[in-house]
Amino acid sequence: MANKDRIIGFIGLGQMGGPMAANIAKAGFNLVCYDNAGTDALKPEGATACPSVKAVVEQADTIFLSLPDGAIVNQVAEEIAAVANPRADFVIDLSTIGPDASRRAAKTLAARNIAFGDAPVSGGRSGAIKGTITLIFSGDKARFDDHMDVFNAFCGNPFHVGDEAGQGQALKLLNNFLSATAMAATSEAIVYGLSQGLDMKTMLDVVNVSTGANTASKDKFPNRVLTGTFDAGFFAELLNKDVQLYIDNVRKAKTPADVGETVSAIWQQGTDQFEPKTDFTNIYKFIRDRRGRK
Repeated sequence: MANKDRIIGFIGLGQMGGPMAANIAKAGFNLVCYDNAGTDALKPEGATACPSVKAVVEQADTIFLSLPDGAIVNQVAEEIAAVANPRADFVIDLSTIGPDASRRAAKTLAARNIAFGDAPVSGGRSGAIKGTITLIFSGDKARFDDHMDVFNAFCGNPFHVGDEAGQGQALKLLNNFLSATAMAATSEAIVYGLSQGLDMKTMLDVVNVSTGANTASKDKFPNRVLTGTFDAGFFAELLNKDVQLYIDNVRKAKTPADVGETVSAIWQQGTDQFEPKTDFTNIYKFIRDRRGRK
């Protein structure tokens, strides 16, 4: 199908889905969308609001999902599969839901001859707004290639990482585990340095041209912690969800989890103390304030 004739559907216009859908619309694609929190208020400029999931399935050729968790993704997959006369023949899930949930959604849709792309994204809300996020796609390579123009509209780094649903999720979870580990470890190291009379900016300047440099020391600390803004744009409860999903899947795989168990415990404890929708960079405050309480 000629790209100019392809109708793109988008379900889920929240923290991540909203800006991704907006970038697709800005690129000139014919976009129809739905969000159960109120599509008219959330739809991007240039997009058409649909009253239901069913309406999106009947109008779109390819549908993107950006939803909170695996249970909701699978509920929507069942709604899509229940549509009697679907136009859509390809669903791409951008959510982070874990391998098992992704495989369930793929199986549900395959029963209706609807292809599935497991395609979580990384880069946070700021990356979604800028169109620089990473797409981690597993599924049919020909369909991936055929949708490259759409991917390029909202992400800077689209990767095909495997042919099976669940592989994209596995890579996303290990990536987010590494990000969470960097944030927690850097927080702990900085707190130690401060206890020794060192200046935070000086520590970061040295670390970032040395072997301890990481995403937290290079980005989160200089731009979100040192500034006092704590506004990386990703909620702690969402990162904690990803870390717990990671450790659950590591246990199922029976691969080593020594570091993972420690990191997951820190994020669970921190998230339990935070108010909802607290930025994840506040884990620094949680770790800083634990000093002397053990």
